[in-house]
Amino acid sequence: MEHIYQYAWIIPFIPLTVPLLIGSGLLLFPTTIKNLRRIWAFPSISLLSLVMLFSIKLSIKQINSSSIYQSVWSWTINNDFSLEFGYLVDPLTSIMLMLITTVGILVLIYSDNYMSHDEGYLRFFAYLSFFNTSMLGLVTSSNLIQIYMFWELVGMCSYLLIGFWFTRPIAANACQKAFVTNRVGDFGLLLGILGLYWLTGSFEFRDLFEIFNTSISNNEIHFFVGTVCTFFLFAGAVAKSAQFPLHVWLPDAMEGPTPISALIHAATMVAAGIFLVARLFPLLIVIPSILNLIALIGIITLFLGATLALAQKDIKRSLAYSTMSQLGYMMLALGMGSYRVALFHLITHAYSKALLFLGSGSVIHSMEAIVGYSPEKSQNMGFMGGLKKHVPITKTAFFLGTLSLSGIPPLACFWSKDEILNDTWLYSPIFAIIAWATAALTAFYMFRIYLLTFEGHLNVQFQNYNGKRSSSFYSISLWGQEGLNPINKLLTLSPVKNNESVSKNSHVNIKKTTQSFLILYNCDKKKFSPYPHESGNTMLFPLLVLILFTLFVGFIGIPFNQEGIDLDILSKWLTPSINLLHPKFTNQNSLDWSEFVTNATFSVSIASSGIVIASFFYKPIYSSLQNFALINFFEKRNPNVFFSDKIKNVIYDWGHYRGYIDAFYTTYVIRSVRVLSELVHFFDRRVIDGIPNGLGVTSFLVGEGLKYVGGGRISSYLFWYLFYASIFLLIYFFYFTNMNLTDQ
Repeated sequence: MEHIYQYAWIIPFIPLTVPLLIGSGLLLFPTTIKNLRRIWAFPSISLLSLVMLFSIKLSIKQINSSSIYQSVWSWTINNDFSLEFGYLVDPLTSIMLMLITTVGILVLIYSDNYMSHDEGYLRFFAYLSFFNTSMLGLVTSSNLIQIYMFWELVGMCSYLLIGFWFTRPIAANACQKAFVTNRVGDFGLLLGILGLYWLTGSFEFRDLFEIFNTSISNNEIHFFVGTVCTFFLFAGAVAKSAQFPLHVWLPDAMEGPTPISALIHAATMVAAGIFLVARLFPLLIVIPSILNLIALIGIITLFLGATLALAQKDIKRSLAYSTMSQLGYMMLALGMGSYRVALFHLITHAYSKALLFLGSGSVIHSMEAIVGYSPEKSQNMGFMGGLKKHVPITKTAFFLGTLSLSGIPPLACFWSKDEILNDTWLYSPIFAIIAWATAALTAFYMFRIYLLTFEGHLNVQFQNYNGKRSSSFYSISLWGQEGLNPINKLLTLSPVKNNESVSKNSHVNIKKTTQSFLILYNCDKKKFSPYPHESGNTMLFPLLVLILFTLFVGFIGIPFNQEGIDLDILSKWLTPSINLLHPKFTNQNSLDWSEFVTNATFSVSIASSGIVIASFFYKPIYSSLQNFALINFFEKRNPNVFFSDKIKNVIYDWGHYRGYIDAFYTTYVIRSVRVLSELVHFFDRRVIDGIPNGLGVTSFLVGEGLKYVGGGRISSYLFWYLFYASIFLLIYFFYFTNMNLTDQ
């Protein structure tokens, strides 16, 4: 059994081979590497598949043996200070390895097609592989210092991937915002790590938990100091997992390529904060105030994210706020002490949200056949609708992901979210009411996205394409407008309106340009169409695999253990980690079927109410409703809808201005920092630099003045020298004479 564990240290380094080879190849053989760029998808997928097989083997060992394996070696030793590096394999590690590798492989396969025409294809796969390396290193780390190193590497990779299209100012601003916001949490994490080392003298998890818990129980550590240190640790998780109030970077991160949105915002980067809290849970459970704070932050985040998603127009931004809300559910579960349920929802949400994000990428790819490469239009749900006839596979995948996230059985998220909702009644009735209300909001905004995208009606400018002829001719997406001259020409084609008189030469030019494009990229001329179309097979295959995960992964955590029948595989998997926790938080009450059905009926009814309301407003039932422009339900005043204008405007403004939190940061925090920076700059320029500069100027002026005093006679210089020396000696003599008289 230990034989396979001995080689677990190599897991983070396997994907690192790809960015190293790409980087060295671009330095040594740039032309060859660029010409053969598409082959780099194969080693990226193959190496991560190897890690996935290794992770599956480790997970099977974990389930069968219920053991924890750790290996460390000394890196530096100095007197009483010793820093060790190593790796830790436990149930939490194996779960995260499975999530990172499975979702990562599917994203890599999807990206090969999605990014095929982007001039940054090689750079994208290098960043993606290095990101996988950083995440794998993070989850296998055996101490806090090692976690912090990989934590920062994950932040760096997210910065590079979010700002991948750095020539677009909005993408450059988004990656900077994500980087700066995460630095706030990372600084808190660093303070917490140093504070815990000061209290315990160790960075290793096992020693850290034992020493800290024993010291708190024996009052050897001041309770307030321990609380402050654990609070700083939690601050790092707040930023990384986009919890209130450091969530503001997450919606802007949608400016990166859609595969990055699926990878970062589904199973990896945002899950790192949940992973950190779960890893440090044996430490946090002895500080009840911190657990209460975690629950409070979680309940605020889940409700805030759901309300902000209500009136979003951008499909990816809506899913980003959905991610924020679901991460709030996980934090709430951890704060309530529901360790197993939090990890269960982490698993189910990862696959469902990856399915939704990759589905949204397929939708965007389809929309660009109509509106061209314009994120403001191709991602705007106001320009979508009726796509189910053109992208049936994507529509089915998105529909199943929507049902799962809404909490409809037997899909994945139903099983985990239902347990969280039931646990909230035991923790706090107020929290329970908010959590259940948010469940209804989740079903509402998720079906709003689905209906506006696939079932609704196009914005009036594009209604002609809905089953009819396209109103404009645009090129298909090429995901980059620089560096390829033939493509640039195609991208700059002006749309040709149906009702305009077009010369014969214009049609000939468009036909020739299109044919040259098809010949250049070996495309099938019959498959090219300016209408919405289904994505390629390499983009659809990950969707089909994620559909299977969404359908069946929830069954690993069914809370049923009666009469010798144990369906809860997850609890058995997590047994070694659960045994480390306080008994108060380890009691997992199994449900009988009658109790389960009662609870499930209530939760499904709540979700169904949200679905029904969304269907009423966003799916036209009668033809007369088609004139209501339901996409603008929260945006325009409409006397035919029973909501008052004031309520609609409040809901729209709340979502449009992001809960006014960004405005608060801009008005008070950013301006205050700028004012403080100006004051510091003034002090540095006028005082710190002013003193030596003033001395220099004074010396210059004194020298300039003295050079006019001298007459060139040595006897005069000698006289004045003896004169001043005599005065100094007299002063010195009288000073010490008075000092001696005083002493006597």
